[in-house]
Amino acid sequence: MSNTFIQHINSKVKLTEAEVDLIQKHIVHKKIRKKHYFLQEGDVCKYTAFVEKGLLRSYTIHNNGNEHIVQFAMEGWFIADLYSYLSGETALYNIEAIEDSELVLMSKAANDLLLQQCPNYQTFMLQVITNAYVALQKRLSAIPHLTVDERYQHLLQQYPTLPNRVPQHMIAAYLGITPETLSRVRRRITNGK
Repeated sequence: MSNTFIQHINSKVKLTEAEVDLIQKHIVHKKIRKKHYFLQEGDVCKYTAFVEKGLLRSYTIHNNGNEHIVQFAMEGWFIADLYSYLSGETALYNIEAIEDSELVLMSKAANDLLLQQCPNYQTFMLQVITNAYVALQKRLSAIPHLTVDERYQHLLQQYPTLPNRVPQHMIAAYLGITPETLSRVRRRITNGK
């Protein structure tokens, strides 16, 4: 059993041995192949996933058929359709593996139990949720104020290895631009113009 998930938590808060044992009893390890779904729109999100290895994306498809990627999750990141996970309603997003991936899954019932019984886990999850909310708010507030070039540079700061791991059309879908526009942006940044 991999300890990456426990190490990740311990990098933020110090778990007791009893908390480690309890957490390990409530997590599920899952491997998912490239191009396979962790979640499909319309299903209920029963787990949050911590990415131990690999890369996933969360996206929706607009009425015009275009994809809009809302999140990439690589090693050390969490991913889920949080609304569906918390409410039990159907998911709004698809979550797909971009690479063969290894995940640590946590069900809602297990998460609720750990929040009640593990004070350090509760502190950790508060940090995770707070950081995710702040990141989302920053992204949403930046969209109308940043140029396309600035949005791409921000993506490179947030995900420095991403351009080497995903097709350019996915980066364009995350930025809300066409692949052709992304090519022009990359040329301008590379040429320093």
